[in-house]
Amino acid sequence: MTGFAPLASHYDGFIVDLWGVVHDGVRPLPGVLDCLRHLQAAAKPVVFLSNAPRRAAAIAQGLAAMGIAPALYTGIMSSGEAVHQALRDRADPAIADPAIAALGQRLFHLGPARDRDVFETLPLIEVGTPEDADFLLNTGPDDHLGPDDPTFYAPTLNAALAAGLPMLCANPDLEVMRAGQRIICAGLLAQIYAAQGGAVIMRGKPDPAIYAPTLALLGTAKPCTLAIGDSLRTDIAGAKAAGIDSCWVLSGIHAANPPDAAAQAAAAGLTPRAILPGFAW
Repeated sequence: MTGFAPLASHYDGFIVDLWGVVHDGVRPLPGVLDCLRHLQAAAKPVVFLSNAPRRAAAIAQGLAAMGIAPALYTGIMSSGEAVHQALRDRADPAIADPAIAALGQRLFHLGPARDRDVFETLPLIEVGTPEDADFLLNTGPDDHLGPDDPTFYAPTLNAALAAGLPMLCANPDLEVMRAGQRIICAGLLAQIYAAQGGAVIMRGKPDPAIYAPTLALLGTAKPCTLAIGDSLRTDIAGAKAAGIDSCWVLSGIHAANPPDAAAQAAAAGLTPRAILPGFAW
């Protein structure tokens, strides 16, 4: 398919990934604002579901700075928001996530300062070294060592391994494209940690659990909902795990492989309802 319009009439609401679908980390991708306006005019709600390791309010501010106004969408759910809520609610046995409830109070944060909203309002103690922590909160590469080379983070990961720390990862993505450049994410650091024997707890796509609060924001039933994403591993596999139809767009991390996209999806055991070059009407 070449445009989103034929799909829009078949669904009541849409779960839309952000990075690689709506924007490239700097600006909206071509056709996105027009597509969102068409859906708004048709009274079709849109909820953004992102693996960004920060809270929904911070994401909304970033979208507004790119010209993506709140009027164009119904709500935002993110892996950072899910981690925040799980840490916030872990003292309540009725709703606590057992794995996160057992983490302890002292955390070492691996990530940039802009991701601190995931934990800084909670009754947790941030410490300066992994040796003093109960768990490692991984929100991704920091601004000092940069997002290009995961080996820069080996000293921190090795210290956390030596201390026997479980890792709580707030972004399952391995990589994203920022203004045409491929950069690493928290999920890659978590993958390295797990390969070396570390225990990793991860929240976000493709975990089907994150789709329940997303659907609650959207207000539509699964059979009437379409998820749009650029990653087979997280967006399309996550929608499948949640029992939701999906549309795979090739404007993000798979942008270099449009000719063999259908075969690539089939090889991964995935059958998106449609494949599009981008989220454009």
